[in-house]
Formats: sequence, C-alpha cells, structure tokens
Amino acid sequence: MRVFDFENERLAEKIAEVKVKTGQLSLFRLFVFVGLVCFLVLFFSDAFWWIFLLLASVAGFVYLIQQYNFQKDQGLIYRSLIQIEENKTARQNRNLSNLDQGAEFKDKGHPFCDDLDLFGSHSLFQLLNHTQSQTARVKLAEKLKSPMQLADSEKLREAVDELSQKSELLRAYEAVGMSFFDQSLSQNQWKSWLETEEKGKLWMLVSGVIGMLGGAVLFFLSYAEVIPFGFLGLWVLVGVFLMAFVFQPLKTAAAKIPSKRTLKAFRHWLVLLEKEDFQAEYLQKSTESLKAQGVLASEKLKGLDRMGFWIESRLNVLYIPINLILWTDLILYYNLFRWKRKFGEQVAHYPALLSDWEVWVSLGAFQQEVGRDGKVKLTEQLCFSGQELSHPLLSPKKAISNSFTIDRSAKLTLLTGANMSGKTTFMRTLGTNLVLINLGLRPFGESVELGQFQLYTSMRNSDNLGESVSSFYAELSRIKKLIDRLDSGEKLFFLLDEILKGTNTEDRISGSEALIRQLQDSPSLGIISTHDIELSQLENEIPYVKNYSFHSEIHDKTIDFDYKIKRGPCPSFNAHKLMELMGIRFQEREK
Repeated sequence: MRVFDFENERLAEKIAEVKVKTGQLSLFRLFVFVGLVCFLVLFFSDAFWWIFLLLASVAGFVYLIQQYNFQKDQGLIYRSLIQIEENKTARQNRNLSNLDQGAEFKDKGHPFCDDLDLFGSHSLFQLLNHTQSQTARVKLAEKLKSPMQLADSEKLREAVDELSQKSELLRAYEAVGMSFFDQSLSQNQWKSWLETEEKGKLWMLVSGVIGMLGGAVLFFLSYAEVIPFGFLGLWVLVGVFLMAFVFQPLKTAAAKIPSKRTLKAFRHWLVLLEKEDFQAEYLQKSTESLKAQGVLASEKLKGLDRMGFWIESRLNVLYIPINLILWTDLILYYNLFRWKRKFGEQVAHYPALLSDWEVWVSLGAFQQEVGRDGKVKLTEQLCFSGQELSHPLLSPKKAISNSFTIDRSAKLTLLTGANMSGKTTFMRTLGTNLVLINLGLRPFGESVELGQFQLYTSMRNSDNLGESVSSFYAELSRIKKLIDRLDSGEKLFFLLDEILKGTNTEDRISGSEALIRQLQDSPSLGIISTHDIELSQLENEIPYVKNYSFHSEIHDKTIDFDYKIKRGPCPSFNAHKLMELMGIRFQEREK
C-alpha cells in the first residue's frame, strides 16, 4: 500500500506538481483506452493474436487509473494539510467562527455544560475538535460533558502527552479523515452486517470454478466457430439460475459496505497506527488488537476493500457480460462469505476503535497547538488549588492568570467586585480548567491540586417563554438541584454567579445568607459571586466563609481593571460611573 506524503512544507508547489502529473496521466490513459478499443475491434474482426495486445492494454489502463487515483488522493491530502494549518492558526489566535460549533450538543439541564461555553459560538468544542466522523464528534461531546472521573483522566493524560509529541501522526491522521471520510453509511449498520453470518455453500465455490473455466472455454470455442453461439446462450441461462441464489446477499453487502472513500480512510488510519510504537498504556492496549492473529488490521480490511470494489461494479455495463459468461458472482460471494467468517467479527470493531483515535488525536492536537504544560496532582482531600490559571478561550496575549485555593476549612468563597471586573470569567476559568483536567488534558496554568468531587454551576440562567419559566425561577431550579445533590452526600465544587439576581435586594440578601448557612454540614466547596456587599459581613460570623474580590480603578473618563483576584471584600463599585459613561445623566435631587 503506497503511503502518502504528509509533510506540510511547500504545499502550494506540491499541489501544482500533482496537477501536472494528473494531467499527464489523463492524457496517457486516453491514448491507452483508444488503443484498447482498437485491439478489441481487431480481436473480433481480424485475428485471435490481437488478444495479447488487448490484455496488455487493459493492464496498462488499470495501472494508469491506479496512478491517477493516487495522485488525486495525494492532492486531497495536500489541500487538507493546508486547511489543518489554517485551522491551527485560527485556534491559536482564538478566531473560531469558521470551526464546527457542535451546537446540537448544548444542554441547559446539564450540571455545567452551557455555563462554561463547552459548545456553540466561541466554545471549547471548537478549540478541541479535530474529528471527522459523527461517531467521534459525539464521543468527544460526551467526554466534554462527562462527570468528573479524575482517576481515569490521569491515565488518559499520559496518552495525550505522548500523542502531543507525535506531530506527523496527528497531522496525518486528521488529513486522512478530512480527505476521505464520509457519512454515507451508519457504522452501526455496518457492524451489524459484519457480525451477521453468511450462508456460504461449497457448491457455490465449485459452480464458480466451473463457471470460470467453462465460460472461458465456451466463449473461445464460439469465437473460433467450433460450436454455435447458442451453446453460450444456454450457458448464460444456467448461470443466471445459479447466481440468483447470491443476488440478494450481494445486494445487501453493496448497501452495507461503506463507500470506497470511507474504507480508504479506515485503511490509511490503520496503517498509520500499525507503524507506530506507543509507550502509554491507553495507546498500547488500543493497538494490540490491530496486530492480532498475525495479520495486520489494514490487510484484513484490504480484502473487504477489494471485494467491495467488485460488489459495487456488478451493475457496470462492462462487468455484466463477464459475469453472465464466467459466473463471477458465485466466486465473489463465496470469497465474501469466507472473509466474513474469518475476519468479520474483528473488523466490526474497527470503526469504534478508529473513532476513539479521532478523539485522542483531537486531544493530542489541542495539547500541541494551544495547550499548556500545567501539572496535575490528585489528593484524597476535598480541596482545589490552582496556580496562575487562565481561560483557554481567551487570547494568550489578553488572558490574565490568577491563583486560588479553597479547602474544607474555608469551603465557601464570597466573591464581590465591580461590574466587568472579571468575576464571571474567573469562575468560568476554574470550571473550564476542571473540564480540561477531566478530559486528560493539562490545565492552563502552572499547576492544579484537587480532590475527588463533581462540578456544578449556575451562571447563565435565562427565561423560557415556551415553558412559562422566568430567569429567576430557572435559577431557583438550579439551586434546588444543587441542594438535593448536597443533601444526598455528594461531594461538589459549585460555582454560583450573581446569586438570586432576579429578585429585590432585601430578599436576595436574606435568601443568599440562608443558603450559605445551609451549607455548613455539606461535603462541598463553592464560590458565590454577588453585588451585595452586605453579605461580606458573614466572614465574621461563619468560619467557613472567606471574602475575595475583583477591583476597578475609576478615573474621570475611564475605568481601569487589573482582573486580579484579591483577598477581602470589594471596597468600591462602579455601576454608577459605568452608567455615566454610557450617557445616563444623573441629577441631584432637590432637598
């Protein structure tokens, strides 16, 4: 199997070279085809010996088609490599508008999905996703939304770290998928067909061999006018009767076998994995099955690829007369039956395995393109400590990092601060870095130490007119789910932004205080942001409450923010000044 060139240098020049080669091959192919037709006419009208030149022309024509197809495929690979480089630059600059948003995976009822911008415009999915198959897209989305499984993520992190060092593999794997994979067949349908046993009979093989030999002999005897052509007609009728037994199974196979493009993607993916040596346990276990029984997975698939070509060609005008004379369907079906019995059950699992690799390649490419090398330490204690963490969706040039620690002794942080000072972004920074760690990636910062807990957020609560739900009721519903989970004894790290903002000040303060006191015995860590500075007094009354804040510096015409978290409550707010800057004119009340 010829291997493509996956180097990403001189791509424009390489594409131009491919265009020249494909043009030359097209011209040669035309000349050979004309010669083939001429030799065919001469074979029937002049002498038998023209068949040798005819066969040589057929062989040459097939060879030129193979060379032409390879060059066309190589051109697709080069174009995919260009697209990969453009996407890489876009991700590094955080210009994500043209990348797949994964909007269908949004879920308002999820514990943290919508609040942390995992999907949609300018989302983590856009920054992560390098998959091509729908199966892999779904798997990646499910991993993004999965509960915290930090022990499992530690093993995956080892695999992602190793993959991030294999630039050529990451580039080649994505380029193959981008160039060849299509969604023309459900992988579940193919799996079901591969696992269904075919009913092959020995008489089919025997009849097929007789058909090949007998058909060839009868054709040449008829051609030499030794026997009438009527005998060949009777032979065809017998063949039609016998091949009727395999017509439906072959028709089903044609519908179930993936397109040649997808099989090409599968085979080249397998070749890429087979030639790599991996150290990480995750990756070793995955590739062990590809070399089982002494036959490489790509070779197993090669047999199906070859049969798929002939099965697809059965209705071709050139194939039909050959099939009628030589009964090739019988041999084709028997070979398919034998291949499925030997390899079908193993190959049925390849699409799922390869889609897992699409996900892992996405994670490795993310780590290589935009990731950081932050350390992760798991502990048995209920705690979270992050050093110099920043948000992955912010441009590295603009992102401001913060360090933060919270543990059981001071498990609730009251976060106050001026408008636009960075409270919400800070909370999303913590939540998003937890998602990265859970994915097996490294945090955007120096280090994170954390215990075992689940993540829960309430930040982006909106009304729903269709369900007659106000934003305030939506927030209360989120808080009720939080309380129910805490009451069940579940360990949670929760992030509540601008708590109870939909009601009046008096009720908001009393309700917030009641919730804070209710957390006393819960196995939780949490941050509650608020504009109600009165709540900061709770630090003096409740030992597990600590105040943190973000500040702003107000000037005559501007407001400056440093976006750095500070110990203690916010000393001043800026809403009045912001409204002034937006054009609202305040007038002094008459005394």
